[in-house]
Amino acid sequence: MITVLLADDQAMIRQAFSALLQLEPDFEVVGQAGDVAETVRKVAELRPEVVLLDVQMPSPTDPHADGIDACATIMKAQPTTKVIILTTFGRPGYLRRAMEAGAVGYMVKDAPAERLTEGIRRVHAGLRVVDPVLAAASLSIGPSPLTGRETEVLTAAASGASTAVIAREVFLSEGTVRNHLSSAMGKLGAGTRAEAVRIATENGWLT
Repeated sequence: MITVLLADDQAMIRQAFSALLQLEPDFEVVGQAGDVAETVRKVAELRPEVVLLDVQMPSPTDPHADGIDACATIMKAQPTTKVIILTTFGRPGYLRRAMEAGAVGYMVKDAPAERLTEGIRRVHAGLRVVDPVLAAASLSIGPSPLTGRETEVLTAAASGASTAVIAREVFLSEGTVRNHLSSAMGKLGAGTRAEAVRIATENGWLT
């Protein structure tokens, strides 16, 4: 039996996937989790062989954390666990982050059911499973055009904080923060800082 843990913040999604997997004779769903902390805790407690992990997972302790951060934590503590990122967000940047965090699979939720079950079996056997369209798109993106400071400032801006708050967080003057934000927006072709954050995140340039 392949033991599986389902991690998604939507209970109905978890239950649907659980029902699907329980139809397979070689799968056992050993647990479910609805946020980042619960996922990490249950993986440590239940030791599943495979984790299906959503990207957009809330975190009660860190508003910036998501499912990919949970994956990185899991891999540090339980390096033999196989993590498949299963998400509605077919974005190359998320794929890149997921692979860097140690995931061995990245699949979109609208994939056929048989592709998901076969993907679980493949990663359990030591193989990787990545959506081919996303893999090709990820390779075509290239490196980030942002400097280290621009990345730091844009990451701090992701929470919607004011310039003054960002300045305190990154230990820069407000004028310097505005300059970095303006430069980042120009490089990304963004009209607002929120759009710049979105573009950089989708391309995997913010962590």
